[in-house]
Amino acid sequence: MTAKTASLQMRIGYGWDSHEFKAGVPLKIGGVDIEYPKGLGGHSDGDVLLHAITDALLGAVAAPDIGTLFSPFDPQWKGADSAVFLEEALRRARAAGYEISNVDSTLILAQPKIGPHAARIRENLCGLLGLAPEQIGIKAKTPEGMGTDNAAIAHAAVLLQKLRPSRQPGIPKKKTR
Repeated sequence: MTAKTASLQMRIGYGWDSHEFKAGVPLKIGGVDIEYPKGLGGHSDGDVLLHAITDALLGAVAAPDIGTLFSPFDPQWKGADSAVFLEEALRRARAAGYEISNVDSTLILAQPKIGPHAARIRENLCGLLGLAPEQIGIKAKTPEGMGTDNAAIAHAAVLLQKLRPSRQPGIPKKKTR
């Protein structure tokens, strides 16, 4: 880390992911199982929202992307829970001296409707990221004529802020009397 990057108080990251629907696979979005006849095909569990947030976190701290860190050609990631990827991205952000200020996301899919699941997805993301509900935006749109009715697409943006010195990794908290 250079002196210039060490002084950055905020960083923004952007990520996106897409997967086609596939029969015989459970559907998981934002770490939440959703009842639907098809799931999202992918080497891992295909969770487009967690993948997009993971890439946004990694990009914000100029780390390698999700495909580089967790190669789809590596058998150890076959069927993996995408929360593992998110945890690593969060660890890297914290190691770089940042914490998440907020996450904003947009899901684009024809079906299933996300509205009935949005609260559970937000609650799960709160637990995974250590954030309050008002720090996580989840929006859903339909593709309307884009030709992507058999896929789910997720976009995510994160804002990171510099950790306060008392929260820096490896620095003990100041004792008070």
